[in-house]
Amino acid sequence: MYQYQYPHPAMTADCVVFGFDGRRLNVLLIERGIEPYKGMWALPGGFMNIDESIEECAMRELREETGVSDIYLEQFHTFSSVRRDPRERVVTVVFLALVRMSDFRLLAGDDAAKASWFWVDELPPLAFDHGEIVALARKKLPEIMRTRPIGFRLLDEKFSMTELQRLYEAVNGTTYDRRNFARKMTSTGMLRAEGPSEKPCHNRVPNLYAFDEEAYDAYEESDDEIAPGNPLNM
Repeated sequence: MYQYQYPHPAMTADCVVFGFDGRRLNVLLIERGIEPYKGMWALPGGFMNIDESIEECAMRELREETGVSDIYLEQFHTFSSVRRDPRERVVTVVFLALVRMSDFRLLAGDDAAKASWFWVDELPPLAFDHGEIVALARKKLPEIMRTRPIGFRLLDEKFSMTELQRLYEAVNGTTYDRRNFARKMTSTGMLRAEGPSEKPCHNRVPNLYAFDEEAYDAYEESDDEIAPGNPLNM
């Protein structure tokens, strides 16, 4: 079906999936079960089949190697260094995702011997150029979160202000004053109060919140100059 007289590269898709455990940012990795780099940790991914799109490839490989499926994947970057793969000339398209870790039970399969979450600041040596890929995705994440509310995909549907602050601090690599943070977040009008938690924490009962998507959509459509700022623009 396809004939071409010049050499051409193979295509792969790789997935950088971030999760939040309540204190630290995590990234999903698989232990490679085959050569090259057998036994090393890597991002979920693999070669694109001739009859699928790169997006379909990313979802398929993620599902086959980790059991994670039905998540929103956003195309992030293309890596095309000539010698990035020892097998042949390979160009990879990388996809980015943010998920609630509690939503998934990891199941390794296909070319993966194991799948596990790792703290993003304490990663093992990674195969191929995946260390470079994670570093760039980690650098890009605060920028993405400042423009869109995708960071709330990392939290449970109901969360405390402390959990929200820890998320911002983990992503942005900084610390915030507790009162100032709470005041700014509640002033946006994009958090909906959900009442006290059923689980006391440190001898107190924290109030819970949920992200009000309708309020955010209304802000996005508004031309009012005094509309509250993006709730993620910290």
